[in-house]
Amino acid sequence: MDLLTNSFPQLLQGLAITLSLGVVSFVLGSALGALIALARISDVRFLRAVAISYVSIFRGTPLLIQILIIYFGLPQIGIQLEPIPSAILALTLFAAAYLSENFRGGILGVDIGQWEAANSMGMPYWRTFRRIVFPQAIRVATPAVGSRFIALMKDTSLASVVTVVELTRVAESIGSSTFRYMEAFFLVGAVYWLINTLLSIGQGVLERRMGRAYAT
Repeated sequence: MDLLTNSFPQLLQGLAITLSLGVVSFVLGSALGALIALARISDVRFLRAVAISYVSIFRGTPLLIQILIIYFGLPQIGIQLEPIPSAILALTLFAAAYLSENFRGGILGVDIGQWEAANSMGMPYWRTFRRIVFPQAIRVATPAVGSRFIALMKDTSLASVVTVVELTRVAESIGSSTFRYMEAFFLVGAVYWLINTLLSIGQGVLERRMGRAYAT
């Protein structure tokens, strides 16, 4: 208990950075992922090829390697980023690859009859997508997108390797100063568990509300 009391300010600061990394990366990753998903279903062959390559690269390589390349590798070509921007960029690019597949699955999960009905009424493609298809696709994709957000929160721990002082880095600092590594990492692990439990509860509430909205 004394460890928690003495390290509370550090933990609070680390928690704020962890939440910021997760939320900002998720928002940016969602926007980029939506664009990649649209490219994947585009009739333009070049866009499809670029999107497929992007997803293959970022899903096929470890996030840790991507973080290290951005932080340590980019300076070799004249691009110098601070630790937090480097971590956000890596997390965003990584999340976008997975989220794009979630969004694509949601879009393809919408009955093609919705497109045909809107087309028969003379509704333009993008208006059909924005008003009819996209809202339904979001509902279909919500469980997978929510799971990706939860996973991304845990992935923020990898930012510690580039000296970002988030929760994992705080645990390392507490352990090195007190030599109570097991307690420090158990404490931080409990914080991660609490964050993701709350997110899981929130996801469940959102899914039920969206289900009732479409059931009425």
